[in-house]
Amino acid sequence: MPSTPTFTIDLAARGASCDPRNPAFFQDPYAFYDALHASTPTFRWAEYGHWCFAAFEDVNALFRDKRLGRQIMHVATREELGWPAPLAHTSNFDAADRHSLLYLEPPDHTRLRLLVNRAFVSRQIERLRPQVEILAHELIDSFQGKGEAEIISAFATPIPVIVIADMLGVPREMAEQLLDWSHRMVRMYMFGRNEEIERDADAAAREFSGYVRELAALRRNDLRDDLISHLLAAEAQGDKLTEDELVSTVILLLNAGHEATVHQTGNAIKSILESGLDPRSLFADDEASAATVEEALRFDAPLHMFTRYVLQDFTYKDIALRKGETIGLLLGAANRDPVRFVDPNSFDPLRHNQANVSFGAGIHFCIGAPLARLEMQVAMKVLFERLPHLRLAGNPEFRDVYHFHGLDRLDVIW
Repeated sequence: MPSTPTFTIDLAARGASCDPRNPAFFQDPYAFYDALHASTPTFRWAEYGHWCFAAFEDVNALFRDKRLGRQIMHVATREELGWPAPLAHTSNFDAADRHSLLYLEPPDHTRLRLLVNRAFVSRQIERLRPQVEILAHELIDSFQGKGEAEIISAFATPIPVIVIADMLGVPREMAEQLLDWSHRMVRMYMFGRNEEIERDADAAAREFSGYVRELAALRRNDLRDDLISHLLAAEAQGDKLTEDELVSTVILLLNAGHEATVHQTGNAIKSILESGLDPRSLFADDEASAATVEEALRFDAPLHMFTRYVLQDFTYKDIALRKGETIGLLLGAANRDPVRFVDPNSFDPLRHNQANVSFGAGIHFCIGAPLARLEMQVAMKVLFERLPHLRLAGNPEFRDVYHFHGLDRLDVIW
C-alpha cells in the first residue's frame, strides 16, 4: 500500500501544504526542500498562511533587507494591523521578550547590541578555548568507562549551558533550572501551540525574570568580571540598560546561548557518524575542525525558519508584499540549495563553498556565532580523540519542534 505523501505542491498557485507536526516531515524536512527547489522555491505555505523563501539567494538577501523587520509595532498599531489585544495569560512572557535583541529594530537594537557586543567578539571568545577543552574532558571522564551514552544530555547540552552561565556570572548549579525555563519558553515557537503551553511558558518567564532581577540586585553591590556586571556598569553614548532591558537581554543570551548550539552539536555528531568519514581526520587540526563545523552548520542547521514582518509595501522579484504581512525565511532549505551548492545533500567538509545562513545575516546576525563555532570545534575534537570508535546505537530521532531542528536523543556506543 503506497504511503501518504507528507506534502503537496501546487505549482500553478505557487503554494505548498506540509504539516510541520507530521513526524515524517520533522524527522526529514529535506525531501520537502528538495521538491521546493525543483519546482517553486518561493511559495505560500498553507499551514502558516504566508510566503516562504527557500532559495539561498533570496534568504540571504531578505535577511539584510531593511524593508523587513523582527518587529512591526514601531511602524504600525495593532488596530492598523487588525491584531487582537495581547493575551492576558502571556503577559510575563511578552514582558521578557519586549526588549529582546532578537526582536528590536534600530535605534533600540543598535544601542543594546553595542552594550553586549564586546563580550562576543572573536578575540574575547578565543580566550574561552582552554575552558571549553577542560569541560569537554571532564564530561567524557564521567561516562567514558560505560561504553555507551546518550550524548545530547551527557555532552552536547552541558557545555554551552555551563559556558554561557559562566560568561554571564550565573552559578553553575543553576544549569538544570535554566534548561527547564528555556525549554518551556521555547515551546511558544511551536506550530500549533495551545493555551496550556502558553501558560506554562508564561510561568517559566515569570520565574526566570524574577531570578535575573534578584541576581542583578545582588551583583550591583558586588561587580565582578562577568557579563551581568558589565551590563550593569556599561554605558554606550551615555545610555545604560534599564532593568527590563537587562532582564530581556540576560534571558535571551542564556536561552540563545545554548539552545541552538546543543541542537547543532547533536546534529553534527550524527552527520559525521553517518557520513562514513574518519572523524579524527575531520578534527586533525584547527583548520580541519573549522571546515567540518561549517559544513555541519550548512548540512543540518539547528534553526530552520525565521520570520520577518513586512514594514512597508514593496515587490520582491515578482512577489507583492504588503505592510503587516509575515514572511518565512527557510534557513535549512537555503543551505541545501542546489543552485548554490554542488551535491547539496552530501556531507562534505572539503567542499569549496562553505557559505551558510545558519546564523542569519544583516543586523540580526547571531551575536553568539563566534562562541558557538568555538564550542563545537573544541568539544567535538576532544570527543572524537577520546572516543575514536564512537558509533551510533539505534536510529536518532528529531524533536517535534520544527523551527528548532534538533535531536530528542542521540545514543552512541564505543
